[in-house]
Amino acid sequence: MKTQKVILVLAISLGILSTSCNNDSDNNNNGNNTLPLEGKWNATKVGTIVAGQEILIDPPQNEDGCQKDYLEFYADNSVTAGDYDSSDSPCVLQTATGTYTKSGNTLTTVIDGTNRTETILNLTDTQLKLKDESGAIAVFTKA
Repeated sequence: MKTQKVILVLAISLGILSTSCNNDSDNNNNGNNTLPLEGKWNATKVGTIVAGQEILIDPPQNEDGCQKDYLEFYADNSVTAGDYDSSDSPCVLQTATGTYTKSGNTLTTVIDGTNRTETILNLTDTQLKLKDESGAIAVFTKA
C-alpha cells in the first residue's frame, strides 16, 4: 500500500496532465513554458481525459488532516517529492529526492531511480499542469 502510494504520488507529481483549456490571465504562457519551475508545488488535482473531456478530482493520496503532497524544484536541477503518510503515525512526511530537466514543454525527472518524462500542459506563476505517457494528468498549485 505504501509503495503504491509513493508510485501514485510520483505519477501525479511528475507528469499527469492533459491539454489545458485554461484561458485565465494568470501569466499563462500558452505552451511557451519559459517560466522557471523553482519552488514548492502542492498536488491539487489528478485525472485524465475521458471521451475528449478532461476529468480532474482531488488527489486521493492527499490524506485528510495532512498537508498536501508536493514536488519542490530547486535551481540546481534537484527535486524533492513529499508524501504525507498516515500508515504508522498521522501525517508523517516521507521524501524522495532526485534530479529534473526541463526542455521546452518536456519535464524529465529521476526520483529514487525512477525516470519519468511528462508534457507540461500549463505553467504559470501559480499552476503547473503535467501529463504523462499514459495520459494521466496532475495539477499542482504553487505553495
